[in-house]
Amino acid sequence: MSVDSPSNSELIDFTPMYATHNAFRRDLGRLREAADAGRMDAPGVRAGWANFKRQLDVHHSVEDVVLWPALHRAVVGRPVELALIADMEAEHAHLDPLLASLDEAIARRAPDLGVRVLELTEVLGNHMRHEEIAALPLIQQELTAADWAAFRSAMARRQGPSGAAVYIPWILDDVTPEERHAFLAAMPAPVGILNRMAFQPLYRRSRLWR
Repeated sequence: MSVDSPSNSELIDFTPMYATHNAFRRDLGRLREAADAGRMDAPGVRAGWANFKRQLDVHHSVEDVVLWPALHRAVVGRPVELALIADMEAEHAHLDPLLASLDEAIARRAPDLGVRVLELTEVLGNHMRHEEIAALPLIQQELTAADWAAFRSAMARRQGPSGAAVYIPWILDDVTPEERHAFLAAMPAPVGILNRMAFQPLYRRSRLWR
């Protein structure tokens, strides 16, 4: 079946997925700037890096446990599509040693820290592009809006209330007004109010990457 003729009548809104990927790209840029400037010991940079790792762990672990298995069930017997899912899982696994290597380099102030940051940037960037170009169209074709809602519910449970209080303003950090509106429109209605009244002030005080 061609991805140009989706089997599901309900379109999935990938706005939160793209917003999360863009937040990772933004933070990788901040990580490169901090490494180049020799600021990796700054408390705000350490806090930003710790949050980046947590958000990546939440994002990828829920994909591995919920999203890829649901997609796998939808394409049983189709080798090309199954190979794509296997690629997604393998790319996730490849990131773990890179994160550990970078942690070790930060701890000992390694002279090749910048090189390791660039390697992580390239590997994670390539994975996100691969997912956006190949996996999301397959998800749109094969999964239902209910499947996607189950994935998002699992993500919300994994974050928990305290995690959501960081995730929402983290996503909205340094975005355009249009991006902010699109993201909040894809969220439950109370999220915008909670972010303005509670999440955003706490996030500002955390001074991530500052």
